[in-house]
Amino acid sequence: MNFKKRSLFGSLAIASSLLLAACGGGDEASTDPADDDATGEETYEWRFATEEWPGQVQYEYAQEFADKLNEKSDGRINIDVYEFGGLGSEVDQVEMLQTGGVEFGIISPGFTGTLVPEGNIFALQFLFPDDLELNQQILNESEALNTHLAEKYLEQDIMPLAFWHEGAMQWTGSSELRTPEDFEGFQMRTQESPLILESYRAYGAEPTPMSWDDLYLSLEQGIVDGQENPIFFIEDANFHEVQEHMTLSQHNIYVTMTTVNPTFFEGLPEDIQDMILETTEEMRDRGYEIQKELNEELLTVIEEDTDNPTEVIELTEEERDAFRQQALPVRDFYVDEVGEDGQMILDMLEAEIEEALNE
Repeated sequence: MNFKKRSLFGSLAIASSLLLAACGGGDEASTDPADDDATGEETYEWRFATEEWPGQVQYEYAQEFADKLNEKSDGRINIDVYEFGGLGSEVDQVEMLQTGGVEFGIISPGFTGTLVPEGNIFALQFLFPDDLELNQQILNESEALNTHLAEKYLEQDIMPLAFWHEGAMQWTGSSELRTPEDFEGFQMRTQESPLILESYRAYGAEPTPMSWDDLYLSLEQGIVDGQENPIFFIEDANFHEVQEHMTLSQHNIYVTMTTVNPTFFEGLPEDIQDMILETTEEMRDRGYEIQKELNEELLTVIEEDTDNPTEVIELTEEERDAFRQQALPVRDFYVDEVGEDGQMILDMLEAEIEEALNE
């Protein structure tokens, strides 16, 4: 299989064919445009839901996305970006996107694990390599994800425009996390994904699904012992204030999706659709740059925070391999849960990763 970059036009052709199947063709947009501007051209007022706050990766990405579309359209497109909590929980936002209550959303597959079981593939630990730039290339180009997994989301009225990541995942804890044995009986906060739960059970932990807006207090009060997130989120949400240890485990990458309601998208004029797709392509590199800058900067902030001292533990390759070996059987659990289509997506993605590593 040749692992070559799929062009924007190729992606558009695939997305359009899937979209027609999902939406039944030329339905009207789910929201009406605002009043026409002075030139007689339609203007648009849309909403974009994120799972994070201003200053965090998703929100900054969404705001740049909105600004680019406003500029490209000469002010005809105006998008209000909503921070986490502005439209309810993560699950609430998914439901709003499906029903057209919002036009755009950044959705983490971990919050759609029961809706699209195949999306749990991103919860498999030690699946992706350590090279974060290569991982973004894989997400950009993968046929397994951008065609086959995207189709599963379209069936649920969610159209992925792009898969991208917010950096490597790290662990924080009230105690040191250096070996799988350290997770025995450990109350680990997770997203509501069956596969994430199983991943931590494989280490002997007791995973607890929880929305992140409840997490700080739960860590402070000892309701849960630890959590996983990219560094920027750990610092910006102040989790390091109530956790004594942070393990640079890089056990996974935090994958998210830029999504749009498919019925709404299909109802837009072709030139507006093209603006959205063009902006999505431009934001691939920007998303990577935003997360890189924030993760590097805020690691230093955590390390230098003498008011809230945090032991930063960097695992050796031998220590990481002990976790990797216990994580591998969870791939069988994934296949058992999602069936033949999930097996096909996993096999294809593993082959794409291997090919990318060998290029």
